Amino acid sequence: MQDYDLVRLNFSPGGLLVLNICLGLIMYGVSLELTIADFTNLRKQPKAAIVGLFSQLVLLPALTVGLLYILKPHPGLALGMILVAACPGGNMSNFISLLAKGNVPLSISLTATTTVLAWFFTPFNFFFWGKLYSPAADRLKEISLNPVDVFLSIFLILVLPLILGALTNRFLPKVAARLKKPMRIGSTVLLGVFILIAFAGNWKSFVEFGTVLFWLVLLHNGSALTVGYLASWIAGLAHKERKTISLETGLQNSGLGLILIFTFFQGIGSMALIAAWWGVWHLISGLFLAAIWGREKTA
Repeated sequence: MQDYDLVRLNFSPGGLLVLNICLGLIMYGVSLELTIADFTNLRKQPKAAIVGLFSQLVLLPALTVGLLYILKPHPGLALGMILVAACPGGNMSNFISLLAKGNVPLSISLTATTTVLAWFFTPFNFFFWGKLYSPAADRLKEISLNPVDVFLSIFLILVLPLILGALTNRFLPKVAARLKKPMRIGSTVLLGVFILIAFAGNWKSFVEFGTVLFWLVLLHNGSALTVGYLASWIAGLAHKERKTISLETGLQNSGLGLILIFTFFQGIGSMALIAAWWGVWHLISGLFLAAIWGREKTA
């Protein structure tokens, strides 16, 4: 078995601080476009809301454990897959849902809600489902990790900026209008630069393990997109809502996963490889589906 953990992505304390600030600024910039209604809109479409949340918070991690028993990957890769599945929906899902002619208000509401819920569900799902796959459970025992620290970290870098951004948009709309574009672009570019620097020194390892990573993430992401669509279809939702829930389930906030790996898992290469490649691949798969669905004639 190849030792994927030989790939190490380590940051100094100062670098980790900058990474956390970057993700916090990204979330703040994104949430400058949110309104209180984006958090309450789910009440207007309760069935879609229940299916969307259930698909992301329960079906995706359960599906992931099922895949692990079938594929039997390296324990570190397995932990990376579980961590990605435990992350909330990614913000690009809103844009891709628009391109796919999905239900954009539903997409925005689901992303905002799962992001707020992430302070609890991300660590809970990671530890709960991780213990159900024996090789990953054995690996977890080797990692000294305080769940309370993970809860607090997610709240500070994800949930708090989201709430502050929504409040800024509500009470200081002119300030929000001026800030949202430079905040989103600047913080995203800075985060991208930091991650590229981290991976540049390990490029040969990524190429060496590329085939395994490609197929693992392809199957994992494809299964996530499929289970989201099937759950919506079984629930009797319209095609527009099925597309949105499929994208919300398949496009996860892998940037959060990477920061958690850097902060709490000492940059374990196997986990980071999965989160990093997922962050690239889910955009490819999402845009591919949007290109197909976007050509459909609206009813």
